Amino acid sequence: MMNLERKDWIRALTAHPATVLNALADELTVGCDVKLKSLPQAGLGLLTLTDGAFHEPYYLGEFPLSMCSIELSLSDGRQAAGGAQVMADDAELARSLAILDAVLAARFPGWEQVSVHIESGAKRRTDEDRRRRAMLAATRVDFAMLNNAEVDEDEC
Repeated sequence: MMNLERKDWIRALTAHPATVLNALADELTVGCDVKLKSLPQAGLGLLTLTDGAFHEPYYLGEFPLSMCSIELSLSDGRQAAGGAQVMADDAELARSLAILDAVLAARFPGWEQVSVHIESGAKRRTDEDRRRRAMLAATRVDFAMLNNAEVDEDEC
C-alpha cells in the first residue's frame, strides 16, 4: 500500500510516459460520466519574484503549465472530484492526471492500478533524486583548499 500524500501523486505519476497515463485514464472512465469543472488548459506560467529594494514584482521567466479540474460520476450515484497542474504543454495529460487523481481519491473501480503506477513512479523519482544528489555531491568544490594554497605561497 502506498504512503504518499495526495499532493505528491502527480509528481509520481508523471514519471510515466503521457501515453501510458492517457490510456489508463481512458480505460478507467469507461462507464463513468466525466464533467469538466474547468476546461483542460495548456499555456505559460510566469515565475515572479519580489524585488528586494523596491518591493515590486520581477518576472524571472516563463514555464509551460497545463491544468484541469474534473468531476467523475458513477452509475450508482457516487461522485469524486480531481484536479491536476503539471509543468507540461499538454492539456490532455492534465485531464488524464485529474481523472487518475479522482479515481484514487474516491477509490473508484481501478484505483489499484492507479496506486501501482504511483508507487512505481515514486520509486523512479526517488532513484532519480538519489542520482542527482550524487552528481551534485561529486561536483562540490572545497574553496578552503584554495585559501591554504595562497598561504603556502606567501610563506615561501
